[in-house]
Amino acid sequence: MESMILATKSGTPIIGQVAIVMGWIMNGIYKVLDMVGIQNLGLCIIIFSILIYLFMTPLQIKQQKFSKLSAIMQPEIQKIQKKYQGKKDQDSMMKMQEETQAVYQKYGVSPTGSCVQLAIQLPILYALYQVIQNIPAYVSSVYNVFNGVCTQILSVNGFADIINQFITDNKMTRVRQVTDNADSIVDFLYALSPSQWKSLQEISQFSGFSDQISKTASEIQKMQTFGVLNIADQPLSYIKTGSLLLIIAALAIPVLSWATQMLNLKLMPQAATQGGDENNAMASSMKTMNTVMPLMSAFFCFTFPVGLGIYWIASAVVRSIQQILINRHLNKMNIDDLVNENMKKMEAKRAKEGLPPQKITNQAHQSVKNINKIDKGMSGSDEAKRAKKVEEAYQNAAHAKEGSITAKANMVRAFDEKNKKK
Repeated sequence: MESMILATKSGTPIIGQVAIVMGWIMNGIYKVLDMVGIQNLGLCIIIFSILIYLFMTPLQIKQQKFSKLSAIMQPEIQKIQKKYQGKKDQDSMMKMQEETQAVYQKYGVSPTGSCVQLAIQLPILYALYQVIQNIPAYVSSVYNVFNGVCTQILSVNGFADIINQFITDNKMTRVRQVTDNADSIVDFLYALSPSQWKSLQEISQFSGFSDQISKTASEIQKMQTFGVLNIADQPLSYIKTGSLLLIIAALAIPVLSWATQMLNLKLMPQAATQGGDENNAMASSMKTMNTVMPLMSAFFCFTFPVGLGIYWIASAVVRSIQQILINRHLNKMNIDDLVNENMKKMEAKRAKEGLPPQKITNQAHQSVKNINKIDKGMSGSDEAKRAKKVEEAYQNAAHAKEGSITAKANMVRAFDEKNKKK
């Protein structure tokens, strides 16, 4: 039966492969819960979201370590940019690039910093959404619920036209058109709300197996029920029912989606705003986006299935808890220790490649004086201490045991420097 599920899985390169792996996790979660008598897809979504975001914690920490250093480097980089502002000749551009690189070198980071972490996280997040959006494609137990009805529908002449007209009449905008295979029918059936299942039974061409449709609807709705809501239904449809309990539960989905995402944004470290019209405009644009995005999420929750709302809420709560712990961890971390750690990693990588250790340039030493612009209350002696520590970080990273690759690289560097002085 597993082979029947392949067509409904995401076929997007990389994302599709990641989704398959994540599908195994989702399927495993469902089977474990089923073993203890729990068949609840809403709970599966919550547990699934928690696990995936826990797996991504190390990537989040690395990304935010870079952000912490980036906030310190930014005033220095902006000063260099201001120094060469309006100069478009090749010599000036090369000098600006060298001086900017020196700042990154001083802190032991790469200009591409968080790009690698983002490149890994994005396919995971897209794949996560794909699995939640199309659970039957990845959870065989859910797919199997539709087997009997699927077989009956396939035996009806012109079934594709009948279902596609049903999709149009019921304005099922997030369901693709049904073709002549079972997988597209499963996608359609999984997206049906309780009221739409009843409408499906009333189609004259399907009257011969209406009892089987009713039985399937009852079985899948048991899996989809989360509290008093069905994860396949829309909060807006519950609001129209007039039942006070259902209205309160349905309104809780968009409200919690907005609130949890706002909390997550508040906990995210904010870069210090620097002077200049361009930076002020960028900060204003970011502030607007941080306000609009949670509101858009709340708006979409009214017309999207409850299951997606549960995912947004669960993921925002997990990210918020994750962010609190990361913030505590980073707040305890001394910047100089972080620089030292980065320098050692950078020099170890260069040693593996047979390259000599990098040398901190005079520009990097000079740039350290600008740090006090973001570290309030830092005295001149503190600046000197930090400059000394940054240099010590470099020296510590450069030292190596006799006979090691790094030691040999240092000998080559010393020989080259000696010849230059002659």
